[in-house]
Amino acid sequence: MLNGIRVVSFCHFLQGPAADQYLADMGADVIKVEPLTGAYERHWSGADVYVEGVSGFYLCANRNKRSIAIDLKSAEGKAVARRLIASADVVSENFRPGVFDRLGFDEAALRDINPDLIFASASGFGSSGPMAQKPGQDILCQARSGLISVTGTPAGGPTPVGVAVVDQHGGALMAMGILGALIRRLREGRGTRVESSLINSAIDLQGEALVNYFAGGMTREVLTREHNLATWFHAAPYGVYPTRDGHVVISLCEAAALAEAVDSDELRAAATVDRYKSRDDYARLLDKATAVFTTDELARRLDERGIWWAPIAYYDDLLADPQLTHMQVFRRIQVRGRTIHLVNHPNRYDGQVPDVRVLALEIGEHTREILSELGYSRAETEGLVDAGAVAASREEQTRVTEPS
Repeated sequence: MLNGIRVVSFCHFLQGPAADQYLADMGADVIKVEPLTGAYERHWSGADVYVEGVSGFYLCANRNKRSIAIDLKSAEGKAVARRLIASADVVSENFRPGVFDRLGFDEAALRDINPDLIFASASGFGSSGPMAQKPGQDILCQARSGLISVTGTPAGGPTPVGVAVVDQHGGALMAMGILGALIRRLREGRGTRVESSLINSAIDLQGEALVNYFAGGMTREVLTREHNLATWFHAAPYGVYPTRDGHVVISLCEAAALAEAVDSDELRAAATVDRYKSRDDYARLLDKATAVFTTDELARRLDERGIWWAPIAYYDDLLADPQLTHMQVFRRIQVRGRTIHLVNHPNRYDGQVPDVRVLALEIGEHTREILSELGYSRAETEGLVDAGAVAASREEQTRVTEPS
C-alpha cells in the first residue's frame, strides 16, 4: 500500500523504530540510518537475548528496513545524509529535542533540502516545555502519566505494566500521524511536521479512565479496590479470579447468570446490589465461589450461560493457541541458521499478512546499494567507506527465509 514511499529513519530504541516498522510492513522503503557502530538496539537486549549475535531488541522492531551507516558528525557523512533526505517522502527521528538540530538537520534545513518533506519526531516529553530535556523512557512515562498508580492499588502499591506498552503505542500513534500527513500531502501538496511523545502515548492509553475520573470529580481514594478487580472504574466482577488449577478473567455480565454458573447462594442473594458501589464485597464472594472449580469445569459452566470470560495465558501457551495460529500472529524465520518467532504486523490487508521482505542483520548492510541509488559511483562509495564517512558491511544482503 505504501510502495513508492521512502522513509529515511534516524530512529533508535523502540518508539521510533516501531513506527517505521509499521510503515515498512505496509510497503514503504524504510532506510534506517545508523551510526558507524550501529543503532543502540543492536547492542542491548532485554534478558540479554541474542540470536546468533543479533539482539532480540533489534529483531522486534526493525524488519523490512534497509540499513545504511553514516557518520553524521563528518562533512562527508552529512552530505550523504542530505542527498538521502532529498530523496525522501518522510524523515523520522527520535533524538532528544535539539540533538538533530545541532547535527545540522533542523526543520528549516530539511525544508531547504526537500520542501514537501514530512518531518516526524518522537520524544519522551515533547519538543518544548519544562520536561522536554528530561530522559524519556517507557517506565518513566508510565509513572508520570498515572498509569502505574491505577494499575496498582493504594494497599498493594503502584504496579507497572509488564511490557513496554507506552513505547509500542507511541510507535503506532507516530505511524498514524505520518500516514495522515501523507494523505494531506496528496490532497494539498505540502509537507507536515508530525510530533509524537511517550507522555502523550501514556495518556492516550488511559482515555476512558481519565475522562471518567475528571468528569466524576474523583479523588485517588477511588483507586482502592479488592485485588481481583482489574480497574477502579468498572463494576464487579471485571477482573481476575482463581480456580483450583489456575486463574480466569471474568468480564461484566448478568449477575443472576453468574450466580448460577458458580452455584453460589451468596451471589444469588447479591444479584441486585450495586456492583460498583459494592464491588469489593462482590469480588470477595466470587473469589470464594470460583476457587472450588477447575478451569475446565468453570469454563463449561460460564460458556453454558453466555458469560464473557478468558483463561489467563502465559507466553508458553501462545504458540499453540489455535486462534493465534489461524490469524498468523507469529512468523517463523531463520536468523543465521537459527529459527525464531517474530510478532507479525498486527493488521491484515485484503486478508493477507504483510511479508517480511528484508531483515538487515548487519550494520550498513545496504549502504552500497543505497548510495548507488543516490547516484554515487562505485569509486565514490568506496572512497566514503575508506574515509569513515559511511560503513558498509558487505555486498550481499540478508535473505529472509521462513522454515518449512
